[in-house]
Amino acid sequence: MINVVILNGGRGASSTIPALLEKQGLNITSIVNAYDDGKSTGEIRKFFGMLGPSDIRKVQELMLPKDDLDYHNNLKLFQYRFPLNVERREVLPQLQSFVDETREDIAGISIKSAKVREILRIFIGEFLSGLNIIERVNNEVFDFSDCSIMNCIYAGAFLACNRNIEQATMSIDRLFKLRGTVLPTSIEDKKLVAQRENGQILYSEAEIVELRSNVRVECIYLLDKSLNKANFELLSNTEKCYYLKRHNCYVGISSGVKLALKQADVIIYSAGTQHSSLYPTYISAGLAQTIADNHSAYKAFVTNIGADYETPSYSVSDYIRGAHRYLNLSDKRSYSMEELFDVMLINKSRIKADETYVEFDDEVNNIPVSLIIDDFESHTQPGKHDGNKVIETILNLYSANLSL
Repeated sequence: MINVVILNGGRGASSTIPALLEKQGLNITSIVNAYDDGKSTGEIRKFFGMLGPSDIRKVQELMLPKDDLDYHNNLKLFQYRFPLNVERREVLPQLQSFVDETREDIAGISIKSAKVREILRIFIGEFLSGLNIIERVNNEVFDFSDCSIMNCIYAGAFLACNRNIEQATMSIDRLFKLRGTVLPTSIEDKKLVAQRENGQILYSEAEIVELRSNVRVECIYLLDKSLNKANFELLSNTEKCYYLKRHNCYVGISSGVKLALKQADVIIYSAGTQHSSLYPTYISAGLAQTIADNHSAYKAFVTNIGADYETPSYSVSDYIRGAHRYLNLSDKRSYSMEELFDVMLINKSRIKADETYVEFDDEVNNIPVSLIIDDFESHTQPGKHDGNKVIETILNLYSANLSL
């Protein structure tokens, strides 16, 4: 059995993880940060004081066993969102009646397995009990509009697991008998903010993802609590920078993540959004050290194919050097590229006429790591990776490396 660990975001591994799951003889662990605070995930985080389950949920959805007789209903459950502007008086009674066993379905979704229904009733019961008290303490009402029902289930699992997001994630894993393991990078509830090169502050993960600008992000920070935007904007850029640097938190990787990386035979740095999905994982204390100290693992970095809102002007070398920079921010020790990477997979195809492709630049030639430059773009979904080719390439390189 080959232990494969992939560092990824939620949608960033939508092509590579399914390709990994199709291979026999692989034990797959996905490591995802949980700082998302947009939409219903932000509502869950605000009320329950927990990390965001959305990216964890998206990857776990990919890992649902397709040979399960209840696969299609489980998939519906992972994808279901309450309607926009739904009334809470519609939601709460149907959830409570499911908990009370007066109905067998959740939001019209039937779950055939009695065991799964039993555990879901426990988690939803915890969610409802917890929410009732939290709303009274905070004198605030939860908004179910466009809320993922799985986010509610994760919140209940979080409470049932003594507020440990890693244990809650593992509970969902076991409940649905997933084909791989998903682990949150850390179990600490921190808030992600960023500062652009022009001094502009992005006050949440949602702002980092959504704000369209050609001004690069200078640095990201993890804080104990959200910033008061109105007050913070009164500070000078120098004062803002000082505050962020002094309040940036030490966030260590979880014990589960550390063990997975120590036991890994192959470590994949997935493509994806950098400042919201990947860099927050890279800066976690202990991550780079554990990767560097695993001398037997084969370490592959996959560069992005297309630009996104966060990195509209990034070239190939920017992605590589950015990853190296943030990995080095995780510990006081300085890591060479050779300690963290064995190979870089770089796409050279240009299939989609209106796609903004990441450009290959001369600086790449100064990267002291092996480069594989090939057509890694999907012909059926231009602009995205061909997951099978990416994984096949990495596994072939791993096998060749073993024979050296």
